[in-house]
Amino acid sequence: MGIWGDLLLTSVFIAAVSLALFWMAAFTLWWQMHAWRTPEVLASTRFSRPDGGEHLSFSLLLPARHEQAVLDHTIQRLLESSHTDFEIIVIVGHDDPETTEVACEAAERDPRVRVVVDTHEKKNKPKAMNTALPHCRGDIVGVFDAEDQVHPELLAHVDHAFRSTGADVVQGGVQLINFHSSWYSLRNCLEYFFWFRSRLHLHAQKGFIPLGGNTVFVRTDVLRAADGWDPNCLAEDCDLGVRLSSIGKKVVVAYDSDMVTKEETPGSLMSLLKQRTRWNQGFLQVYRKKDWKQLPGFGQRLLARYTLMTPYLQAISGVIIPLNVAVALFLDVPVGIAFITFLPAVTAFVTFVFELVGLHDFGKQYGLRVRFVHYLKLIVGGPFYQVLLAGAAVRAVWREQRGQNDWELTSHVGAHLTDVEALEGTEATEAAAVANRGSREDVPA
Repeated sequence: MGIWGDLLLTSVFIAAVSLALFWMAAFTLWWQMHAWRTPEVLASTRFSRPDGGEHLSFSLLLPARHEQAVLDHTIQRLLESSHTDFEIIVIVGHDDPETTEVACEAAERDPRVRVVVDTHEKKNKPKAMNTALPHCRGDIVGVFDAEDQVHPELLAHVDHAFRSTGADVVQGGVQLINFHSSWYSLRNCLEYFFWFRSRLHLHAQKGFIPLGGNTVFVRTDVLRAADGWDPNCLAEDCDLGVRLSSIGKKVVVAYDSDMVTKEETPGSLMSLLKQRTRWNQGFLQVYRKKDWKQLPGFGQRLLARYTLMTPYLQAISGVIIPLNVAVALFLDVPVGIAFITFLPAVTAFVTFVFELVGLHDFGKQYGLRVRFVHYLKLIVGGPFYQVLLAGAAVRAVWREQRGQNDWELTSHVGAHLTDVEALEGTEATEAAAVANRGSREDVPA
């Protein structure tokens, strides 16, 4: 065919891949914007006001491995819940004496806290929770992480959500909060904001949802009928959501900035890389299990296939996009082909604009001061963050192909607690100032 024929075939291939990346990015952006389509849609994503009644009991699972630095704070926050009918089951490893000591001390202080010991030689989160499932006494099983900052009114809202909607599963919001800890924590916080604030609502509406890892509540009988969590899956939350969606269970998602569970971003780039590798590999495992093929609708199965194949798509994008740029800049290709290779950059630009607006909304909702430097970091750090995500996807595909499925634990130090306490302190100060002004106005001159 000759060199010109080879060049033409290469150009057509690159153009086809560019168009595919463009449409995938456009659809992803549209899904991210779901909650903000209309004021009515935005209002519908929140919890409805509780009616004051308490009809359900809760078993709150708290798996903790080497979490002695943050565990006690989380237990105390859960014990402050306004709901009166709940138990906290802390799950610790038989080889983790430091965390076990913290858990046992909490159990001695309050009878609502119980400790279950996981004796599996190879430990992970789903195995720990399956160990605790037979001990659950409540109507609803809830899952939290050991570093979570939980709102005291959350259980009352979840109780009402189950009763008013007839849901089998209620997914609450989770929000990373320490956005100024590092350049990547800013983007990490926004990812959670878009995922829990918007995209999960779309998934629930479509009848296919990969559940979040915590602040998720499942009816105990439904969970037991599903045999709990897959002990070998690195994304046990996603897997549970897919399996329950596939058999028609109703999932309700609610996000309210007052009710979200606050967490911290990973403390280092390597920790973030390992976390994303684990999640991506877990999605690939769920894809290969093929439970999603039981979904009744073609659109549901298409959404499931696209969502669970995201690691493959990110890995391919990480290789193809630089190649596209090189082809457009250094090869003598037709103008039309060169233009098409830059189409993914158009969606990237629109996404950046949407992220800037999202960062403003994030700061406004949580009373956090977002400065010009944060917007600058968001823009400058964007390409580097995408490289990190692509690297995690490539690493996940590589590990999955090699059969490496060991659990890479993410450590926590409580970086988000400083931000939350500072925010609560600011709110308390403002409330006190208002009260003082009111009392001065009541005093006769």
